Amino acid sequence: MKLVETGRYNSMSEVLREGIRLIEEREVRLAMIGKALARGIEDAEAGRAKPLADVVVRLERRYEGAGQPTE
Repeated sequence: MKLVETGRYNSMSEVLREGIRLIEEREVRLAMIGKALARGIEDAEAGRAKPLADVVVRLERRYEGAGQPTE
């Protein structure tokens, strides 16, 4: 395999271990995202969320003029 031939890894075992490690990391991240989504859905269903339009208006007011060139 090219990864071993080019010297990036010393053996196919190293390549496989790295692949498994990456898969496990991805699974952990996906589980965290799933939990965050479930929590967000629970909050929305329980009325603990604000409409997006309200949040946008609040942020626009807070940052009004930010990033505008000064004279």
